[in-house]
Amino acid sequence: MGTIGIGLNLEAVRTSHKSFEWAVQFAAELGYEYIEPMVHWGRELLSEARYFHSVSMLDDPLRIRKACEKHGLKLSALSSHSQLSKPEIAVEYLKQAARYAAECGAPVINTHEGHKQPWTTEEEDFVLIRYSIMEAAKVCEPRSIKLGLEMHQTYSLIPDKYDRILNLVRSPIVGANFDTGNAYLGGIDPIVWLDRIKHRLVHMHAKDIAIEQSDAERGKVMGTPVGCACGDGVIDWAAVVSVLRSIPQDVVLSVECGTLDQAARSIEHLRKVTR
Repeated sequence: MGTIGIGLNLEAVRTSHKSFEWAVQFAAELGYEYIEPMVHWGRELLSEARYFHSVSMLDDPLRIRKACEKHGLKLSALSSHSQLSKPEIAVEYLKQAARYAAECGAPVINTHEGHKQPWTTEEEDFVLIRYSIMEAAKVCEPRSIKLGLEMHQTYSLIPDKYDRILNLVRSPIVGANFDTGNAYLGGIDPIVWLDRIKHRLVHMHAKDIAIEQSDAERGKVMGTPVGCACGDGVIDWAAVVSVLRSIPQDVVLSVECGTLDQAARSIEHLRKVTR
């Protein structure tokens, strides 16, 4: 049985207009053991002004490593979402993210297949997705960086097609970044789905869904950026933990919520169910 860690996806501070360094300190003060930062290409105005938590991959990756060391945190993954069905975006983005992860100390980079283009067929899309995964895997493998594929769009929110995406490239580094909230909003029982792909799990987004959002959006949307506080919504976290305790690999529950208060309530709840 592997260990279950609790981390914070730094999206929790996005609407507070704080910097990456502020977010790291905030996570540490709440008692999180891990963080999942967002990285981006190029330069972004709000990030440069320290009003946004995302880190440019043009910055020295030691910026992330040193911030974690200062506050006694570890990295669960990098949020490096690109569109696998658009190789002109995904390939170089993910290759750079893999190199960046290796130097800053993140064991996983997370991504998803992206929005469906109106002019491609499904078979064409799977060729494009396979190409992007293969190119990323060639950079991830020699660095022992896992590539976490999330269910978030047209194909990946259908379990059989998500399995197909996971199996497009035979590589030990390709696995699942399971998002409980996205799975639920897709109309699937997240516990059943998690148990189905648990052997492929490399990372988890711990996302709860408020009852109001469930009533309004379940079966109608392709995921959601953040959820409510873990324990405030519809996800059965004790059942999630039970599945995780049946697998040999270590997994981090990376909380994806929308506010500072939700981040605080989430860790309190997850600590109780992981004891």
